Amino acid sequence: METFTREALFVDVGTRLKQLREERHTSMRALAKASNLSANALSMIERGLTSPSVSTLSKLAGALEVPITAFFRREPERQNIVFRPLSDRKQVPLKSGLWEDLGGDAFSERMEAFNLSLDAGGNSGQHAMMHSGCEFVLIVSGQLDYEVEEKCYHMQAGDSLLFTANLKHRWSNPGPGATNATIVIASFVNGDRPGEYHLAVRDQDEIN
Repeated sequence: METFTREALFVDVGTRLKQLREERHTSMRALAKASNLSANALSMIERGLTSPSVSTLSKLAGALEVPITAFFRREPERQNIVFRPLSDRKQVPLKSGLWEDLGGDAFSERMEAFNLSLDAGGNSGQHAMMHSGCEFVLIVSGQLDYEVEEKCYHMQAGDSLLFTANLKHRWSNPGPGATNATIVIASFVNGDRPGEYHLAVRDQDEIN
């Protein structure tokens, strides 16, 4: 298991902040204004001279429209063939389920695939999400209510849904049992990680 010193972690966060800012063609002054932080404070963070608090990272995440986890992402080597054994899936626990990466984090093309396991009553959070690209959903077992632009699609095992992901969307499991679904996101903007938007509400819940 990899370990990081506190100093190395803060340097990585600063480097990641600069990368996220430049990917979005946002100046330091514009980000400072959007996050209600000083440009000097942002400069010190990017250069690894100060350690940002969780509250500061939350403000920056909101201004950049990314989940707070984006600051700690470690970019893997990109490959045009990705085999991901069941035992090697990257997993993110949800309040009522599990979000699993199926290899898109290492794929060289603009496509991500995920497995969603959700207990009865589980959902994606209070607020809808939007991101670049298109999204495909296939229900493997159980049922899932997928809301796109305020229209709710009641999905059962075998049902599928395809939509442009810049439309507001959210999901929930009406029960009574658990749900398993495959979600594929493709054709998104270079540098974007649309799967992270599905976890952004979770991050905010944990901070609060």
